[in-house]
Amino acid sequence: MRLTSEAGGVVRLVSYNIQYGKGKDGNYDLHRIVNEVRGADVIALQEVERFWHRSGMVDQPRAIASLLPEYWWVYGAGVDLALEQGNPTDCRRRQFGNMLLARSQIAMSRNHLLPKYSTARAMSLQRSALEGVVQISGEWVRIYSVHLTHLSSYTRLPQVEKLIQVHRDAVSEGSAITGRDMPTDWADAGVPPSMPANAIMMGDFNFEFDSAEYELLVGPISDYGDRLSNTVGFVDSWEIAGHRVRDAATTDVQGRPAKLDYCFLSTVLSERLVSAEIDRTAQGSDHQPIWIELLD
Repeated sequence: MRLTSEAGGVVRLVSYNIQYGKGKDGNYDLHRIVNEVRGADVIALQEVERFWHRSGMVDQPRAIASLLPEYWWVYGAGVDLALEQGNPTDCRRRQFGNMLLARSQIAMSRNHLLPKYSTARAMSLQRSALEGVVQISGEWVRIYSVHLTHLSSYTRLPQVEKLIQVHRDAVSEGSAITGRDMPTDWADAGVPPSMPANAIMMGDFNFEFDSAEYELLVGPISDYGDRLSNTVGFVDSWEIAGHRVRDAATTDVQGRPAKLDYCFLSTVLSERLVSAEIDRTAQGSDHQPIWIELLD
């Protein structure tokens, strides 16, 4: 499923919408999910939840982390609700969101809530993009686990615009703590690294390759046939790896195969891309994991 570069080592990244552990057989099995992503250096998961009856009231982020004890991890909720029978001393919350795991320490993290459209009938969820700053091959990179709305292009476009804004503003906003006059008690655990310019956005974007959202993120096709990728923007790893986007599928939409899961790279990082693949054998969710490899 995954390729190895003859030029040297590779860094493996995987993204997987796990549908809160519910597999194609209808069973909830986090062990199966973990086995399907094991071996990656960076793991981005979507639809990870805490304390929902349907999945057995399990704290899924902690359960997944316990099965991968060698990884650092962070979790970010989009949906965050009170437990229906909670009490003031119970700190548990009913949550639904994204998770990042990495073999190297996640230096800092932010959870970005994306624009939400209020609906009268169709279910509309608060969506989010979880950011983690991770060192890959000696270079700090922002990694995002992203899940956009399923509703429509109209409601996704503001979310893509927000992702682009987050990316462009990251360096000027700086790391979690900045300033030369930082008090000692703020710096005693170490000063966080500067916010890196390059980023990798992975996840379930809920759009297809011929959508306005896709074009907004990676650029339009020029009159000469090439894509007009912005030098400070993103490229689709699947397209850069030489695959035909129309030939891929990571899930079904109303019974029709569709590719909704992507790994978008900062344009500069595309030079290190070795491979992009879909694990078509995975059974742990209604989506398939997507893998990429970068030169180490």
